[in-house]
Amino acid sequence: MLATDALWFELPPDRIATEPAEPRDSARMLVCKRSDPGFLEHRRVTDLPEVLSATREPGRDPSSDLLVCNTSRVARARLLGVREDTGGRVEGLYLRPSGLAHAGGVGEAWVVLLRARRFKEGAPVRLLDRDGQPAPVVLRLLQRESDEAGGWHVSVDTDAGSGVEASAVLERYGRPPLPPYIVSARKQRGESPDRAEDDARYQTVYADASRTGSVAAPTAGLHFTPGLLERLSASGVSRASVVLHVGSGTFKPIEAGVVEDHDMHEERCSMPAASIDAVRGARAVGGRVIAVGTTSARTLESYAIALERRGEGATPPEELGTRLLITPGTHRWRWVDGMLTNFHLPRSTLLAMVASRLDPPDAEPGSRAGLDRLLGLYREAIAHGYRFYSYGDAMLVLP
Repeated sequence: MLATDALWFELPPDRIATEPAEPRDSARMLVCKRSDPGFLEHRRVTDLPEVLSATREPGRDPSSDLLVCNTSRVARARLLGVREDTGGRVEGLYLRPSGLAHAGGVGEAWVVLLRARRFKEGAPVRLLDRDGQPAPVVLRLLQRESDEAGGWHVSVDTDAGSGVEASAVLERYGRPPLPPYIVSARKQRGESPDRAEDDARYQTVYADASRTGSVAAPTAGLHFTPGLLERLSASGVSRASVVLHVGSGTFKPIEAGVVEDHDMHEERCSMPAASIDAVRGARAVGGRVIAVGTTSARTLESYAIALERRGEGATPPEELGTRLLITPGTHRWRWVDGMLTNFHLPRSTLLAMVASRLDPPDAEPGSRAGLDRLLGLYREAIAHGYRFYSYGDAMLVLP
């Protein structure tokens, strides 16, 4: 069992990135190896094709390396509004469709997180458009969501004659769901927290418009450009896709005293048969499966466990609801050999997952070796001026 306090580290405030690197792939990349504690390189994400080539076993076919990317698209899930009954400002985050949508005469309904005082059932919240003007949409509070602190089921009511369909409200009036620390930092500097460029920059270049559903970006993927993807392909590296719609559980801090007691929220993920075949094919010839981000890694491991339980020759599920919590000293990695990831918040499940990826192969259950090494790498990154969190730099953990 791992005490949550063990996942703590001190980060100077100026190391928190509030702006993305430009161009995307110019972000710095700390490269390490699970199998070699002495290996450490300071590179750029644009160097990824060369790094993979240089660290490949001699004579190994380049096409045996496989990058797995989460192609979920981020919804414009951040909402601003005003209570029509009190005039109070409201900030919210769309989470998912509500199960109340087809009950009690309610049309479109959502589950949202709301930040305001003294909410009550029936309270009307008028959304604001992206210029801060009243939009022809009212969210009416129906009932609390028991599984989400601050969560509410709300009906989505559009003004008669507005011509606005409820299904288009998020795309039209929502904002990119930037992490609160970025919004706060911009406000403290007297800047607008909302910028037009965030629409594109808080989205991966390979996001699938038909797979919209994340309420936070799969941030490791933000570093890729079309040019980098072309260079990776030209160097022989293959690519496969998965989908995990990032929910509030991904960035929720661990509040339990012991990490393993943390209640993981369920997130929906899917992995097409072609991607499963690509992973199995790469591993069959000794290739490296590199997950782009913790969400891709979680999907890969969730599917590997599901198929392991179903038995040889089982048909893969079309979709999974995963609550997989990966912690150091406990998880046996099945399909993930390496990971490209950002630098994560203290006391987070994401930090615990990356620490597990650094566990030595012969680690005993309950070992802290991977976590101790990760915290040492974080100290190295801080000392060398790396930028942290969603808009920050990257870390490549090789086998």
